[in-house]
Amino acid sequence: MTKLTTRFVIAMAALVVVAGAASAQTLIASIPFEFRAGNQVMAPGTYQVDNLRIVSGTPVYRLENVHSGGSTTLLAQVGVDPRKGWEEGNAKLLFACTSGRCALAELWSGSGSHAYKFQLPKQGKDETAELREIPMQPGKGE
Repeated sequence: MTKLTTRFVIAMAALVVVAGAASAQTLIASIPFEFRAGNQVMAPGTYQVDNLRIVSGTPVYRLENVHSGGSTTLLAQVGVDPRKGWEEGNAKLLFACTSGRCALAELWSGSGSHAYKFQLPKQGKDETAELREIPMQPGKGE
């Protein structure tokens, strides 16, 4: 019975992941500068941003360069309130830029009560980050 139960749980988890991916929201962003997302450096360009969900409900995002195909997958660190001035329906990416280097800091899908933060590289003692917002638009089929 334990093997049957384990297989059933695994099958249900797979269905949840597939259903989440099928209903995932796709957004498009034009990012005019090089940036770090997780452990990868991404080139400037047009990016497709897909929201995937894992079984625990923790948001997972995939950023894929539309032209080169380069991509990365990011696990959100923490949900926060959307920034003041961000209006419902207007999705945003927020980058923290220091000394000419930018890193993806936050993502908001334009709906829902949470924006999601991502791990940033450590800053030097005297460095302060300039924040740059990039709007996102619904992708094809939205």
